[in-house]
Amino acid sequence: MKTALLSLFLATALQFAHAAPGLPSTNVAWQPAASDADVARAFARARAEGKTVLLYWGATWCPPCNQLKATLFNRQDFAALARSFVSVHVDGDRPGAQKLGSRFKVSGYPTLVLFNADGSEITRLPGEVDAPQALAVLQFGLAGGRPVKAVLADALAGRALAANEWRMLAFYSWETDEQQLVSRTDLPGTLVQLAVASPAADPETTTRLWLKSLAASDDGQGVKPDAALRERVLRVLADPAQSRTHMDVLANGAAEIVKALEPDAGAGRGAVSAISAAFDAALERLQADTTLSRGDRMEALISRLRLARLDLPKDTVHLTLPGPLLEHLREQVARADREITDGYERMAVITAAGHALGLAGLWGESDALLKANLARSHAPYYLMTQLGRNAGKLGRKEEALRWYAQAFDKSEGPATRLQWGASYLSALVELAPQDRSRIEKTAARLIDEAAKDSAAFEGRSARSLRRVSSKLESWNADGKQAATLKRLQLHLGRVCARLDSADVQRATCLALLKPASSKA
Repeated sequence: MKTALLSLFLATALQFAHAAPGLPSTNVAWQPAASDADVARAFARARAEGKTVLLYWGATWCPPCNQLKATLFNRQDFAALARSFVSVHVDGDRPGAQKLGSRFKVSGYPTLVLFNADGSEITRLPGEVDAPQALAVLQFGLAGGRPVKAVLADALAGRALAANEWRMLAFYSWETDEQQLVSRTDLPGTLVQLAVASPAADPETTTRLWLKSLAASDDGQGVKPDAALRERVLRVLADPAQSRTHMDVLANGAAEIVKALEPDAGAGRGAVSAISAAFDAALERLQADTTLSRGDRMEALISRLRLARLDLPKDTVHLTLPGPLLEHLREQVARADREITDGYERMAVITAAGHALGLAGLWGESDALLKANLARSHAPYYLMTQLGRNAGKLGRKEEALRWYAQAFDKSEGPATRLQWGASYLSALVELAPQDRSRIEKTAARLIDEAAKDSAAFEGRSARSLRRVSSKLESWNADGKQAATLKRLQLHLGRVCARLDSADVQRATCLALLKPASSKA
């Protein structure tokens, strides 16, 4: 009897320790959604219960999504807060999910959107902040309930905002906004306006808005920094508490912020720049901060590598970095590989670690780490693509193509297969443009994949197919592949013909794979 009870207890514990397949976690009553009807039921429930709706858009393979599963969704305080909203999970590979992506204007994984029960969007949450901050951002949205569009309009018009509304703007996920509120070109200036208008009584909000405005600047084009702004950034970097508070912006935007503050620093900036040196010191502290997740600490280390490479050509493969930095990198990677037991965390951290080793020019070590983790990953095709990218950068073309082909073969889910197939075809065009047979065969296979997916010409899937079309069109720039493109266009045309004329997907389908001779 005791043995039976123990077995039942262990089975129950394992059930709650790991999310069921397809669910972000088991401690929250996630409602899967892949159709307008599913979403309608979620909003109807929210209206009936007087709640908001939290929509999570993600994918099985996505490292930042796995980071959320390992650090946020599995927390009991998140589960407690989730009683205030209806939790909706849209897996990008479920049938119909890409249509929902188009409807809600979400394309990047992960995207978190908080809605009122009437369907108005309250806010988008950044996926890169650590768990306590993510919970605080959720509470900002729940406390006010006003749509972010209205809050932003009032802020820019000089009207009074509640403190939570200012913080909601400061933590808003502009990266996944899809330019609904502000265009990319206008974003740095808009963030500056908000920083200037933000209340002096809340310096944390003001500082965050300034940092975000700098991070949004494009290679120094955008914010025009002055001495006061440089001094503000230096104070943040020197203060452990402030740099910890703004960890996500500093770690994800370090290179952009440095280039915005010192656009004319020139070669050798990483060695002599006061801003770069202060950034490196702050990132080194964050890299060692055990209150952060392993994924966040790895991101801080990756930013140190990016700063060290800042004035090198982007395609630099072989480089010499400072010995202490390489020592930190090897130690942190080895520790993560040795200690991580959670599958979601492993997917998030090991893929980042493989990328970090490549940034440092440690290609053999990157390959060894990724290969050793293939059997331990629930999405090994992601690691295979990384291995293909490594081989391609080193000029090992056939090896790269073998990895890309294997990744396509192993990928799972309609949207994922189109994305991975597009990557394979792109690699073929770039690395083996003379191989007409393999390129045509792969493109035809992708068309067949699209024919089986009712949402192939929506959202991310449409983007993957446009990428295929663009690659093939560039391959035929001299007109020598016109016969191949004609055959593929006829093949695709039969797929397009099966789509309803009233379906917006039909127009997307018909616009693909146009031979060069048909373009005026």
